[in-house]
Amino acid sequence: MEYIEFKGKTVDEAVTTASIQFGIASNELDYKVVDKGNTGFLGINKKPAVIMARRKETVVDKTEVYLDALFKAMNIDTVVDIQYDEEDRNMNINLTGQEMGILIGKRGQTLDALQYLISLFVNKESENYIRVKLDTENYRARRKETLEQLAKNIAIKVKRYKKSMSLEPMNPYERRIIHSALQNDKYVTTRSEGDEPNRYIIVELKKYDKKRY
Repeated sequence: MEYIEFKGKTVDEAVTTASIQFGIASNELDYKVVDKGNTGFLGINKKPAVIMARRKETVVDKTEVYLDALFKAMNIDTVVDIQYDEEDRNMNINLTGQEMGILIGKRGQTLDALQYLISLFVNKESENYIRVKLDTENYRARRKETLEQLAKNIAIKVKRYKKSMSLEPMNPYERRIIHSALQNDKYVTTRSEGDEPNRYIIVELKKYDKKRY
């Protein structure tokens, strides 16, 4: 946001005028004093105080500018909607446009990479950690549903064939979905093995069930 000039009899009056025009409290203003002004002698040669002011940039403002530059560099026309819960420090970013498949990538890998980059930027601009979630076309919810169904199907096979099964490598978020989906299963358990980025989940019978079978 560009600075705008404001005048008043005093600096405080100029600041108040700027606050009223922007509709914000004075502590939300970013301003610099151009001229403190003076009352002159007996009102002669008096000069008004002059400031240049704008609304302070929030982390959301900075993120919007960053994303605009990012997607322009990628040559992708994207509409960005940012919802920030300051109390919980959660920032949900939703993207819409014609080429969202490109931003999702294979199994969401591009979307995850973008989320990581954006998270780095956001937390560089913030004193306290902010959890960033990037989504488009409701991909996260659809992927979660797919993984939960996959977990149930794998569990059925493990119980049927009495044999452990390994899943393909997944990122930490997706592994948590699998673990959570099967955590209350009476007969199977899950564990992760391997090193990132090739860490994967093994679904196997619980020990007492192996004996019973």
